[in-house]
Amino acid sequence: MHDSAPLTTPFHSHATTTEVLAGADLSGRRAIVTGGASGIGLETTRALAAAGAEVTVAARDPRSAEEALRGLSPAPGAGPVEVRALDLADLDSVGAFAKAWQGPLDILVANAGVMALPTREVTAQGWEMQLAVNHLGHFALATALHGGLRASGSARLVIVSSGAHRSAAFDFEDPQFERRPYDRWTAYGQSKTADVLLAVGARRWAGDGITANALNPGWISTNLQRHVDDATMREMGAIDEDGNIIPQPYYKSPEQGAATSVLLAASPLVEGVTGRYFEDNQEAPVVADDDERPGGVAAHAVDTGAADRLWDYAAAAVRG
Repeated sequence: MHDSAPLTTPFHSHATTTEVLAGADLSGRRAIVTGGASGIGLETTRALAAAGAEVTVAARDPRSAEEALRGLSPAPGAGPVEVRALDLADLDSVGAFAKAWQGPLDILVANAGVMALPTREVTAQGWEMQLAVNHLGHFALATALHGGLRASGSARLVIVSSGAHRSAAFDFEDPQFERRPYDRWTAYGQSKTADVLLAVGARRWAGDGITANALNPGWISTNLQRHVDDATMREMGAIDEDGNIIPQPYYKSPEQGAATSVLLAASPLVEGVTGRYFEDNQEAPVVADDDERPGGVAAHAVDTGAADRLWDYAAAAVRG
């Protein structure tokens, strides 16, 4: 955890990717966006490519990703976009993707995720699915691509977390819900705490010219909610009795939701900044776990001891 004042930017909470990257030239920069063909991932891909970056979309279903990306109308000077297969729940797939990568990697956006799976599902490694996809798969990918990130000389790792991280610290005693009762929201919250801790733990890469930051994109209606039933959505005040979304002032469009991702991926305003957590295009203040006000980053998610312990846990899990 750092002691300096939170970093601020001139962008408001509902700024778009276009506003955040106005004037940015990413020509010659190479980026990977996991889950980069839907929701805020698609908007992240669009913005980075429009600024000139060469973007690789890592997708579990390459065919449907190709289809979604056909809708991208290339801006003048836009960089090329390609799709490669990646299943974050499958270590062999992660290994194959990383092995096929050649040369430097300037930007890695760990964007793909699953949320609130109703029942406990496990991967071939026996990992709980939300922790596997949201954290361990991305950890395996980032560490396998470390050589490419280091070769960049000024690489950025961007990790999409969630405000839900505040609801659950990482449970080192039973991270996979093998003994405690499975709760979909606790599992989701824990996986998103792990994502913030990954950014903190990656400070060990600062000497390689690699920065890492996590973010909360805010409230956006995307495919991520596909596992959330209507009753829960009504309870959250997100939809009405007829299933229509109830607009709230804090809701964002996918392009607004992706703004903090592209800020961290490409803005000169955060150059050299690492191990932080951002929301609404600003660095978030650290809040106590019992603070009930919305926003902020939980103290348990930026604890350096927990970050290093999780890094060791994840490294051992990935090695098998």
